[in-house]
Amino acid sequence: MSDFTDDELWNASLRGRAMASPPERLRAALQQAEGYRNFLTTLTGLLTVIFVLKGQENLSKMTTGPRWWVIGLLAGAFLLLLAASWMMVSAVHERPDEEVLTDAEYLLNYERERAVTVRRTTGWARWMGLVGVLAVSAASLVTWIFPGPVS
Repeated sequence: MSDFTDDELWNASLRGRAMASPPERLRAALQQAEGYRNFLTTLTGLLTVIFVLKGQENLSKMTTGPRWWVIGLLAGAFLLLLAASWMMVSAVHERPDEEVLTDAEYLLNYERERAVTVRRTTGWARWMGLVGVLAVSAASLVTWIFPGPVS
């Protein structure tokens, strides 16, 4: 015995089939990528503020080893966050000159393949963003743990 009427089940079935269609899957993937892109932008800005406010003002006071660790971590984080941001932009927006043909079968294949590409790119960018965030956090921790000689 079901908690739902036949009409409710029929409508839910129609919605499920519509959600599984290539255009809807592409739309959902693009919305998700847009959300992750906005999150990555916000997180990068917050981390920059935290590092600037809480980190060492002058890395030259640190001993050589920890100083190079901080520089390496920050450079790596910058490259990872830059690449992740670029990937998210390219996931959401295609090249301006990209031509989409109007053939129905081509369009459905394009939507299916584009949704897969967007999901894959978003997944990679999420992991790169996470590693970038952890690298910035580690750099900040190194400046707190090894601040250099006390004058």
